[in-house]
Amino acid sequence: MTAVKPFAIEVPDEVLDDLHRRLDATRWFDPLPGAGWEEGTDLDYLKELCRYWRHDYDWRAVEAQLNLFPQYTTTIDNQRIHFIHARCRNPDAMALVIHHGWPGSITEFAKVIEPLREHFHVVCPSLPGYGFSGPTSEPGWTPRRMAAASLELMSRLGYDRFGAQGGDWGAMVTTQMALQAPERLTGIHLNLIIAPEPPPGSVRDLTDEERAALSEGRTRNLAERGYRVQQATRPQTLSVGLNDSPAGLAAWIVEKFLVWSDIGPDNDIEASFTKDELLTNVMVYWVTGTIASANRLYYETRIGGRGASAPDRQVEVPTAYARFPGDGIFPARPWVEYWYNIVRWTEMPRGGHFASLEAPDLYIDDVVATFGELGQS
Repeated sequence: MTAVKPFAIEVPDEVLDDLHRRLDATRWFDPLPGAGWEEGTDLDYLKELCRYWRHDYDWRAVEAQLNLFPQYTTTIDNQRIHFIHARCRNPDAMALVIHHGWPGSITEFAKVIEPLREHFHVVCPSLPGYGFSGPTSEPGWTPRRMAAASLELMSRLGYDRFGAQGGDWGAMVTTQMALQAPERLTGIHLNLIIAPEPPPGSVRDLTDEERAALSEGRTRNLAERGYRVQQATRPQTLSVGLNDSPAGLAAWIVEKFLVWSDIGPDNDIEASFTKDELLTNVMVYWVTGTIASANRLYYETRIGGRGASAPDRQVEVPTAYARFPGDGIFPARPWVEYWYNIVRWTEMPRGGHFASLEAPDLYIDDVVATFGELGQS
C-alpha cells in the first residue's frame, strides 16, 4: 500500500517574490463608465484587492494557520492526493469526508473543520488537479474517477463506512461515491444538486411555483454560462492567461464569489467574504499552479458524458439537500426525489454557493443534524 505522509504547506520565498513582481507590473485597462460588476469583475474593486494583496496580505500568517490542520499526502491512481485528516476526540465517531468544488479549495472549510471535528473524524481532500494535490498529469479525471480516489482514500485511512458531503463539483464527486459504493455510505449531504429531467411520466407534474423557479434558474444559467462553456471546450487557451497573471486569476475567481453568493443589490462582496478569505483561496491556485488542471475538469466531464458527473441511475443512499438561496440553483424537487433518496430537504434563510465559508453556522448545524438523524447504521 502506498504510504500516507505528513505534509505542511511551505511556499518558497521566490514564489512570493515573483507574485509581488507580477502584481506590480499588472497592465490595467480603463473600463467604460459605470461598468461595475455587470460586465464581470468590477475593476475598481479588483485594483483595491490587488493593492491589498501586494502590500497588506500576509501569506505566511495564513500558511501558519492552515498548517494547524493535520495534513497528509498519498498517491492514488498515479495522482498525488493532499488532504486534511482531523480526528475526533471520540474514537468511535463517524468519519465524514467533505469535498470542495470550483473555484474553491480546502480553504472553504477553514471555519467548519474544527466544529465538525467535535462530531466526526473529518477528511478534507484537495480534489485531484486542485491545490496541494497538484496538477493532474494525465487525462480522464472526471467526478467519477475522483469519487473512486476518495473511496480509496477512505479505505486507506481505515474507514469502511462513513458519511460524505459536498457542494459544486464536490457534490458530484459525493454523488458518484454513493453510486459506486452505496454499502459504504451512511448517507450523503449536498449543498448543490444537479437533477436532470426524469423520463416522461415518472414523476408528478411540476407546480407553477416549481416551474417558475426552474425558469428563473435557466435564465440565470444563460447569463452566467460563459465561463463554463470556455472551460468545457477550450480550457487550455484560457488557462495560459490565468496561470500567468495574478490579477487575471483573481478576476476570474472572485467574480464567482460575488455572483454565486447571498449578496444584495449593492454588490458588497465583503459583506460575505473578507479580502483575506478571497485572496487565500486565489493563493491556493496561484502557488500550486493548478488553475489549468482545475479548469480542465469541465472539459473532462463534457467528453466523459452525463454519467461522469450527474447521476445516470437513482442514488439509493439516504441524501440530505441544503439549498442556500444565493447559490442560484433551483432544482425541481420532484426531479431531485426521482434521482436521489431524499430524507432531508432544508431551505436555508441565507448563504450561497460557498456555504461553509459564507454561512458556516447553518452549514455545520445541517450537516450535524443530518448524520445525527441517520446515525451510524
